[in-house]
Amino acid sequence: MQLDETISVEDAVQVLAMVGDLSMGLPSDHSVRTARLAARLAEENGDAADACTSTRLVGLLRWSGSTATAAGFANLLGDDVLGRHAMVTRTLSGNPNLTLPNVLPLAQMQCEVAGDIAALLRLSSEVEEALRQLFGSHHRGDMQDALFAPNIPRAVFYVRLAGDLEVLAPAHGTDGALRLIGERAGVKYPATLVQRLLPHAKDWLDALDEPSCAANYAGHDRRVPLTIVADVIELKLPWLAGYSRRVAELARRSAVPAGLIALEEKPLVRAALLHGIGRVAVPNAVWQRPGKLGVLDWDQVRKVPFWTARAGAQVPAIAQDATLASFVYERLDGSGYFRKARGEAIGMQERVLAVAAAYTAMCSPRPWRPPHGEAAAGTLLVAQAGAGRFDRQAVAAVLEAARAMAPKRGQGREVRDALLSAREIEVLRHISLGETSREAARAMKISPASVRTHVDNIFQKLDAGSRPAATLKALSRGLIS
Repeated sequence: MQLDETISVEDAVQVLAMVGDLSMGLPSDHSVRTARLAARLAEENGDAADACTSTRLVGLLRWSGSTATAAGFANLLGDDVLGRHAMVTRTLSGNPNLTLPNVLPLAQMQCEVAGDIAALLRLSSEVEEALRQLFGSHHRGDMQDALFAPNIPRAVFYVRLAGDLEVLAPAHGTDGALRLIGERAGVKYPATLVQRLLPHAKDWLDALDEPSCAANYAGHDRRVPLTIVADVIELKLPWLAGYSRRVAELARRSAVPAGLIALEEKPLVRAALLHGIGRVAVPNAVWQRPGKLGVLDWDQVRKVPFWTARAGAQVPAIAQDATLASFVYERLDGSGYFRKARGEAIGMQERVLAVAAAYTAMCSPRPWRPPHGEAAAGTLLVAQAGAGRFDRQAVAAVLEAARAMAPKRGQGREVRDALLSAREIEVLRHISLGETSREAARAMKISPASVRTHVDNIFQKLDAGSRPAATLKALSRGLIS
């Protein structure tokens, strides 16, 4: 499967910044504001224009790896969204699970994935290295006598300080934020840098409400695969890996049978890749819930397409795609969400997208159920079309495309990269969907020790230190889909 939709580097960074903010329970413009503050700090410190640009990009991608740690923080905090918001705003009451041995591996994973994102976007080595060290810890005294600690990129300290000021000021007021920052001067950020911030803090915060200038750095308009955005979003829930890619490919192949013209296919594919943006704003506990969701759960789920539509308002380059994507859960009889659109208010692109997403979800394993077979999924879709929920023509087109895409007996899945062996790819497919070594071993009928050996080899070949990082790299190389 080869999806060739692209997005500019700057627009990808903007979307990923918002995805990170939503995943952390922060306002969707938090990283944008942090980036502006961090760049001001770099400028105030006398850094050159290129360094200020790198600092801005680090600020924007500060939380880009947070989807990869959602599952881990859900285990520690219960609610990975509100829990992490309380952590970073320092409003979280005592939690015995928040120990250094529990949190440090997640911080390291988040840094690894953020650095990998920068590498996939082909950003500068300075940006990548700063993201890989952004959440490292230092001992008191490291930064008391010099402005910057050795071997740590300067952008790390600018972004740490700017990010804390931006997120703490709304929760504690500017004076309270500066007091909390002062308590960590010389530990989390250089004491001298904090002193340089103090005279400007209030004015800089006030200036964040003013319009910002368009980014114009070298390479900002270079095109990168839109699949990068989809893959990062889906790290939030391990069992979603590759889901939007599959929806996009099925939608693409369904376009002609559904009667869409060529010009309608491109936005349909792009919408399919972006339709999961809003999912990151909902706690993992809701998505993992066995059985029927409660009223409060549904209140959160219904906001998913709203946040996807909101993304288009914040990043104009994806405005039309995000609007189309936000119709993915609408139904012809008005029973969908979030608009409760019905009938003629739902166009054929939206109808095809809804059916493609539903079919792909039915045929994918979920923590609470095994995948439906293709025949069973088709029967369910036809029945729902008969009940007036889905468009009959869209259902017929999707089922026709699905049959054409189904691998023939004895024909394996296409793999374009020979980095991993066939057995390693099989193991990777299992672990990328969140299976434990024991679960993968049971499914493959091999020992857990063999799975662990394969995982070690996979990590070494992909230069990955965690499952999310391995999944992201494997998807980008076409090793799994």
